[in-house]
Amino acid sequence: MSGVILFLSGPNLNLLGERSPEIYGKETLADHERRFTAVVTPAGFSVHSLQSNSEATLIETIHEARTNAVAIVFNPGALTHSSWALRDALETFSGPKIEVHLSNPAAREPFRHLSTVAGAVSGSIAGFGALGYELAAHAVLAHLKA
Repeated sequence: MSGVILFLSGPNLNLLGERSPEIYGKETLADHERRFTAVVTPAGFSVHSLQSNSEATLIETIHEARTNAVAIVFNPGALTHSSWALRDALETFSGPKIEVHLSNPAAREPFRHLSTVAGAVSGSIAGFGALGYELAAHAVLAHLKA
């Protein structure tokens, strides 16, 4: 098997390692990407990473992934709770889509309990900190093999 897996990160994830390490951990986004890549590369996949604080850029990247990626692993950040447009974009992508959150939004403030994207993804991984991206890598590989 081969192809590109899109490793997509939403607003403020460029600040991982600095922002609220008691919630999100001390690892940087680059650390998470390395951990993810270490799992999928031996299986023959490459990783294209993009982090954006712009909802429009994230949507356009998902649209482009329809022709250049086999799967998407996506941490939408706070847009998880408010962006129906991201959900609509994800629905246009036919491959596996895994939603990842370092913290467990369901155990946090009530406004974080809603995931607008949950109904448009293959599955969600939340609350496992840095291990979440490794779990997402295994999940996406299992979906691609199925």
